Amino acid sequence: AAEFDKHDALVLGTPTWNTGADTERSGTGWDEIYYGEMQELKNLATKKVAVFGLGDQISYAENYADATGELHDVLSTLGCNMLGQTSMEGYEHEESKAIRGDKFCGLLCDAVNQSEMSEKRVKDWVKQLLAEGILETGGAATVAEPAAVKSVAIPEPVEKIEAAETMEITASEPSTGNEALSKLESENAKLRQLLEENSLLLESAMKNTPSSPLTPAGGTDGFTPNYNPKTQKTMWTAADGRTCYYTTEITKTTSDAPDFRP
Repeated sequence: AAEFDKHDALVLGTPTWNTGADTERSGTGWDEIYYGEMQELKNLATKKVAVFGLGDQISYAENYADATGELHDVLSTLGCNMLGQTSMEGYEHEESKAIRGDKFCGLLCDAVNQSEMSEKRVKDWVKQLLAEGILETGGAATVAEPAAVKSVAIPEPVEKIEAAETMEITASEPSTGNEALSKLESENAKLRQLLEENSLLLESAMKNTPSSPLTPAGGTDGFTPNYNPKTQKTMWTAADGRTCYYTTEITKTTSDAPDFRP
């Protein structure tokens, strides 16, 4: 957590696990940092901060990207100058703790149902943050319409920590807005690659788990189903929200019973 003190601006992101809890919803080690170590920091009130998150707005329409809203509230309570609210237009969720008024508290991306929209959303958000003055030092940031990108500075490569990604931005050396945009796109690509790798590992493990035609691989005991009509897949989530797997329902021509396949 002490790393946060070294930078004037922070862009922080988190996934959301379906734990059913009101707090610590990211399901990662960041939860302990947000509610533990960060509470001891004294200089966060001077930081300009923006948050982003990942979620499935169809399978979890009633709590889409809740952890992003939780992260926003933790940082706001600590006195950070929060930037980067975005429009809810184009989303299909029903409820979310990330909603502030008629906007989201930060950038929300859905790699399950709207992956083709993520790149544009990220680019537009970066331009917005630059216009809001996230890289300007001293004084409060002013929210404005996106303008021409000015010279900015980019940070050193950010180390990936568990599932939650952090990008730290400073304004110490001259550079270009395009380089800052490329940096954020690179971090987003790394996170997407991590999710894909985890999905492949899960699929491989499920193939080695025996199952019957009527039962999802690994059984259903202790798992709650969440069906996504767009992908026609069901996510089975463990009671603690930290373990899940997917099945696809295929109706057999010789029987009315569904066949679950990973």
